[in-house]
Amino acid sequence: MKFNKWTLGLAAIGVVSLASAARADEKMSQLQTALSNTTISGYVDTAAQWNPGTDQKPAGGPNIPAYSFAKDDGFSLNAIDIAIDHPEDETPWAAGYHVELMAGPDAVPTATVGGVGIRQAYLSLRTPVGNSGIDWKVGVWDTIIGYESSSDPSNPNYTRSYGYSIEPTTHTGVQGNYKVNDEISVQAGIADGSNLGTSPAAINGTSAIESQKAYMGAVALTAPSSWGWMSGATLNAGVIDSEYTSPAVAGPPPVASAHYGTTSYYAGATIPTPMSALKGGLSFDYADAHDHAGHADVVGLYGSYQINPNTSFNLRGEWGQNDDPALLANTVTGFRNTFEEATATLQYNLWANVLTRAEVRWDHIEHGTAYGAGVLPAGGAFRNNDFLLALNLIYQF
Repeated sequence: MKFNKWTLGLAAIGVVSLASAARADEKMSQLQTALSNTTISGYVDTAAQWNPGTDQKPAGGPNIPAYSFAKDDGFSLNAIDIAIDHPEDETPWAAGYHVELMAGPDAVPTATVGGVGIRQAYLSLRTPVGNSGIDWKVGVWDTIIGYESSSDPSNPNYTRSYGYSIEPTTHTGVQGNYKVNDEISVQAGIADGSNLGTSPAAINGTSAIESQKAYMGAVALTAPSSWGWMSGATLNAGVIDSEYTSPAVAGPPPVASAHYGTTSYYAGATIPTPMSALKGGLSFDYADAHDHAGHADVVGLYGSYQINPNTSFNLRGEWGQNDDPALLANTVTGFRNTFEEATATLQYNLWANVLTRAEVRWDHIEHGTAYGAGVLPAGGAFRNNDFLLALNLIYQF
C-alpha cells in the first residue's frame, strides 16, 4: 500500500502505525465508493401574490378557491425540498435509494417523523425479467397518477390545478414499474389505505381493518419516432382504489362511521405539434368518495410555447363539477356545483438556477358565493369570482 510523506513521518515518530493508517485508508475508500454516485438536489420556493378585491378574512378563515396550497395576499415561503439519491446502475440486480425531505406550508401533506416532513423515502431495486427488468420502489413514494407533479419546479404553472387537488399525493408500500418496450410501460402497486382520504397521509398508518389497502395500476404509451411530428407524444391512464377505517372508532364489524374510501381515475396526454416550440396537454380526473357517495371530476387543458431558451408562456384551463365537501370544500353550496379556472404563466430564467414566473389566474364558481371575505364582524364569502396576480421565484440546486 502506498502512503503519503505526512503519514510516513507520523509513523516514524510513533504517532500512528502503518497498520492503522492502512485500515483508515481502506475505510475512506469504502466511503468514497459508496458516495461516488450519490447526488444532492432540491429547491427553495418563494412567492408574492395579490388577490384584487379582497379585504378582511372572516373569523373562520379565508374564503379562497379550494385548490391545493391556495393563499391570500402577501409574501410566502412555499416549500423547501432536499433530495439525496443513489440511483440504480445498469446491472440486472441493481439497487439504490431516494430520500426526499420537505418543509414549509406547501410541503406535500405527509405525517412528520421527529418533526421532519418525509416527502419520499424508498429503496429502488431491479429484478431482471424479460428485456428490461422490473424496477421496484419500496417505502414512501409519490403517486403514480396525475398531470402535475408534487415538485413545484416541474409544473408549467405556479398555482396548482383542481385535478391535482383531488388526487392522492403519497403512498407507503411497494410499487413495480416494467418497461415492455420503448412505447409501453406499466406500473402497479399496493400501499397502506391511510394514504388516501386522510390528511396528513400517515406513514406506516394502517387501517383499523387491517385488510384494507390501496391498490393501483397505470399504463404509459409513447409515440415512436416513426410518427413524425407526433413522435414523443404520451398517453397515461391509471386507477387507485383505497379503503381506510379510522382507528379512533374501530370496533367489531360493521364499523358505522369514520370510513374513508376513495377511488381515483386519471387519464392524460402530452401532445407535440408541427411547431416544435408549441406543445399541448390534457387531463381528466375523477374522484369517487365511497363514504359520502359523492364525487368530483375535472377536465384540464394545457398549452406551452417556448419563446426562446430562457422564456416560455404556459396556459391552463379547467372545468369541473363537485358534490362532496370532503374533496373540494368551498365549491359546495348545498348542491352539485360547477367551477372553472384559467391560468396564464410567463416563465423567464433571469438568474442562474432561478426559475422566475409571473402568473395571473381567474377562478369562477357557478352557484353561490364561495370566495372573498366581508368586512368583520359580518364576515363570510360574498362573490363567485376570484382573481390572482403572483410572482414566483424558485432556486434549484
